[in-house]
Amino acid sequence: MRSDVHRRITLPLAVLAAAGLVLTACAGDTRGGGGESAGDNVVTVYGTIADTEAELLEESWADWAAENDIEVRYEASKEFESQIGIRAQGGNPPDVAIIPQPGIMADLAKRGFLKPAPQSVQDNVAEGWSEDWAAYGTVDGTLYGAPLMASVKGFVWYQPAKFAEWGVEVPTTWDELVTLTQTIQEKTGAAPWCAGFGSGDATGWPGTDWVEDLVLRQQGPDVYDQWVTNEVPFTDPRIAEAFDAVGTILLDPAYVNAGFGDVKSINSTEFGDVAPALVDGTCALHHQASFFSGFIEDAGGTVAEDGDVWAFVTPGIEAGSNAVTGGGEIVGAFSDDEATQKFITYLSSAEWANKRVELGGVTSANKGLDPSLASTPILEQAISILQNPDTTFRFDASDLMPGAVGGNAFFKGIVNWVNGAPVADVTTEIEAAWPSE
Repeated sequence: MRSDVHRRITLPLAVLAAAGLVLTACAGDTRGGGGESAGDNVVTVYGTIADTEAELLEESWADWAAENDIEVRYEASKEFESQIGIRAQGGNPPDVAIIPQPGIMADLAKRGFLKPAPQSVQDNVAEGWSEDWAAYGTVDGTLYGAPLMASVKGFVWYQPAKFAEWGVEVPTTWDELVTLTQTIQEKTGAAPWCAGFGSGDATGWPGTDWVEDLVLRQQGPDVYDQWVTNEVPFTDPRIAEAFDAVGTILLDPAYVNAGFGDVKSINSTEFGDVAPALVDGTCALHHQASFFSGFIEDAGGTVAEDGDVWAFVTPGIEAGSNAVTGGGEIVGAFSDDEATQKFITYLSSAEWANKRVELGGVTSANKGLDPSLASTPILEQAISILQNPDTTFRFDASDLMPGAVGGNAFFKGIVNWVNGAPVADVTTEIEAAWPSE
């Protein structure tokens, strides 16, 4: 399971909303200043990355820490999104936080909890990251966080052998994708797409990824950016257009939900449970991020262009579109002691990115990363997309929106929409959750 998934499945929405209120109410009362270890050679790190990925994360910096005589203590939490603000406010923050949502990082920075990035991190970010990525760690012109890992969203997973059997090809436009869907349905007599939006309290998030992909592809990056900041509301016809386009596939009972049931079964199907159906051929098409390669491998499939399962990026409205959405983490520091600054400087470097990617399972958008170090061909392709200067990349919109909207109302709205609620009702309800100034 990949890092952004850890964040998605563990997001305690109600608690997150409450924590946001606490932060707002008490802004200015308390300031963060690092963990208990500030001032010594111990750096405490707090994040959402757990289990095997946490072990690989610790392995990625183990040699560096030994060489620099610095002890790094990592702590993973399923309640990170709610606890990080509470800990900062209570004067007990970690030295470093690996933050999966730029919106949370900006909130912490605006309240004076995070330290501005030292010059060494600023230099690494300027050298290794695009302006778009640097902007996700910047608040009011000051860099507070460096990007860490990254993923590409919007891959469409399929079986190359089945495509050859059916005589169909990878589509180059959205309309061709819809036509491909119809063609496969007619050839097989079965629903081509499988989808699972189940994810505990965060059920619905895979659907937000669909809508985000269509907003970016149909309306372009400027409207996408305005949507993220509510200059373009959810009730705008251009957002409804994205819902309608996604609904062309997801709300058609002839097209979903392969092997699982009717359209409404999308909500009750766990997002990772579709991998076996994709591997055994029950499901012909599935929309999910680059991290899904791990689920496919766990289900016994090989991920390769000539393997069991491969993927293409959701095509744009016009052929040759280079717009993609994605996710990642931002590293921010609550302490500015020497050990902490040295540590975050290392994490922001291409040296660390190469070290971590070589260990397997993840990607990064660092321009100094060697794509050949990726553990699978699809991850290598994802790195190439992220590093391509012609790529139009936009961070996951729901991660950039306020938590009450992007991490709550948007998820619930998607669930209601799949259950049959009209687009106008769903978008109106989501828009109503937008915080007042």
